[in-house]
Amino acid sequence: MAARVTLPFARSARSSVGLEWEVALVDADSGDLRQAAQAIFDTVRPTDGSEHPHIKQELLLNTVEVASGVCRTVGEAGADLRRALDEVAAAAEPLRIQLMGGGTHPFANWAQQKVTDKQRYATLIDRTQWWGRQMLIYGVHVHVGIEDRDKVLPLSRAMLTVFPHLQSLSASSPFWGGKDTGYASNRALLFQQLPTAGLPFGFERWEQLEQYVGDMMHTGVIDQFDEVRWDVRPSPRFGTLEMRVADGATNLLEVTAISALTHCFVEHFSSMLDRGEALPALPPWFAQENKWRSARYGMDAIIITNAAGDEELVTDAVGRWLVELAPVAERLGCSEELEHVRVILRRGASYQRQRAVARRNAGELDAVVRSLVAELEAGRPL
Repeated sequence: MAARVTLPFARSARSSVGLEWEVALVDADSGDLRQAAQAIFDTVRPTDGSEHPHIKQELLLNTVEVASGVCRTVGEAGADLRRALDEVAAAAEPLRIQLMGGGTHPFANWAQQKVTDKQRYATLIDRTQWWGRQMLIYGVHVHVGIEDRDKVLPLSRAMLTVFPHLQSLSASSPFWGGKDTGYASNRALLFQQLPTAGLPFGFERWEQLEQYVGDMMHTGVIDQFDEVRWDVRPSPRFGTLEMRVADGATNLLEVTAISALTHCFVEHFSSMLDRGEALPALPPWFAQENKWRSARYGMDAIIITNAAGDEELVTDAVGRWLVELAPVAERLGCSEELEHVRVILRRGASYQRQRAVARRNAGELDAVVRSLVAELEAGRPL
């Protein structure tokens, strides 16, 4: 066996929260993607030349990531994102660039996208080739602070039981390369083609995770832990559990609603651990099936709810959870944001709204792009 790598877990305040949201740069006239991220960064860079604390580079030059600081509440984190978005929008406007949210661009050609000039990205593309070049996708990542390292892996396994709830609600990538894929979240299945992406392994002990990292580094699969791209992963550097399930959101209301639901789930399961209660778990084959079902059917997914194989419509399951998590949301100061999940239940997830726009416009995907730009500007589903 390769040498086990020590992974120190940073100290983090319990249930602190941080958000990352990837948004696309689109041409105001054509609606196609623009390779202009560097021009945006040059405009928003602080006067001392340092990196902007809330506006980050990503793999492709058509993408800008806005990130919050370490916050007490999802509302505070959302306010950070709003300010960062406003800065990016102000820098983009003179270039006739608009901002668009969503898990994928409806019609852009992946082969025409340019990669950010960083060694880590060049290495990724060199290794993964065709699949790496296909990563024309956008996501939302939610970090939740975990005060005790021994909680991280049990919480990770528990979060896999509510994975399809989050993926169905956030699904926003039905179109790919100008075609309707038939999936609610095509992004989910595209992303897992990378070597270390997809669902995490069900490690029971931290030492098993360290051994995995040692093995992967010894065999040249990764050079550092950040290259593990699981949908649910520990983030030792920040002392958090990072949920990378959600498609890129089309508006800030949905970012904060889905983030509040995620935040409440983690705190709920953490409180169960405090009381000495067993956390829910699913066999890996059921977790994998739930991921596929929610990616394929979205809000119409019939999900597997327990190890006995019981099933339930995902929207019914979400409705029950909203009631159960209401006291948790009050404790975390995100009751308003959690209640906004009901807006998604009423109006449909983004993939449903995108398809409705396409139907009303005889399949014209330019109209879908315009609707996505409008939703981001409005800050809510339209």
